[in-house]
Amino acid sequence: MANRLIVQHLTHRYPPRGREPARDTLADVSFEVETGRVGCLLGPSGCGKTTLLRCVAGLERPNGGVIRIGDRIVNDAGTFVEPEVRGVGIVFQDYALFPHLNVADNVAFGLFRLTATERARAVDDALALVGLTKERAAFPHELSGGQQQRVALARAIVTRPKVVLFDEPFSNLDVETRQTLSAEVRSLLLETGATALLVTHDQHEAFALADEVGVLRNGQLEQWDTAYNLYHQPSTRFVADFVGEGVFLPATVVDAHHVECELGLLRLDQATPRSKGERIELLLRPDDVVHDDASPWTARVLARAFRGAEFLYTLQLASGASVLALVPSHHNHRVGESIGIRLQLDHVIAF
Repeated sequence: MANRLIVQHLTHRYPPRGREPARDTLADVSFEVETGRVGCLLGPSGCGKTTLLRCVAGLERPNGGVIRIGDRIVNDAGTFVEPEVRGVGIVFQDYALFPHLNVADNVAFGLFRLTATERARAVDDALALVGLTKERAAFPHELSGGQQQRVALARAIVTRPKVVLFDEPFSNLDVETRQTLSAEVRSLLLETGATALLVTHDQHEAFALADEVGVLRNGQLEQWDTAYNLYHQPSTRFVADFVGEGVFLPATVVDAHHVECELGLLRLDQATPRSKGERIELLLRPDDVVHDDASPWTARVLARAFRGAEFLYTLQLASGASVLALVPSHHNHRVGESIGIRLQLDHVIAF
């Protein structure tokens, strides 16, 4: 099992405080992250993702369930392993660096059990991995945000943990630094062989780093899957709405394999159990709506957002319903203009 992380039927509840009643934060959450892979918990603020991360780290005690790291149970009904001996490294949102310590001393802070020689060698190796060897004598305030994040990462991996936990790790960085550092962290995790668990509300961050992503809602895991499947094959309406961009267009069931909407007849990927004539809603992503001047269906441009290689158009159909469309940027249409569109769906998702 090496460094596999397994979470089974995890529950967590905050006790009543003053006039506040007890509050359930996690309800029967189960997932696995294989050795050397990156898992992510994605969801809105207050959904329980940081609480779950703290449970894995040992900073919170769950009310039920099992947490296993490698071949060792670190939490169950009769077991609670303290954080410092779980084999877990943590990278916090605010980096949590000591301002009075230089880079090397910040990284060495958790190595008090090693000899001075062993500690120096471990710090050298960690700083080399994150590319900060030349900054070892600098203090946190002398570093950029990206460099501070690298120091926090070096401190998390210097003990060679089995699992590295990331709590909103890039939210304080600009977009360019975030993208660069995400790629570097991914490569570093592969190099060290550590298993990683990330929590974030930013789906772009999740998709850039993670092999599998779990969408949390009110303490419940709605879906644990690849980013591709979350986007193209969401299992719940919440996942469909939360992940990516899209709209829901009313449609009618024609038979077990077909539905009809304002933009034509569509064949379903799988037979629907719904009866003929039943009203449903189709999930349409921006890349499902294609600009086609020869199409019999037209829509009016309500808004547009320039994205360099493409426009994201908000389009109004004849019924008044709106859809989104990604269109190559050389098709430069004005707001109020009518354009031809058609559907081109590889996956027909209906709710």
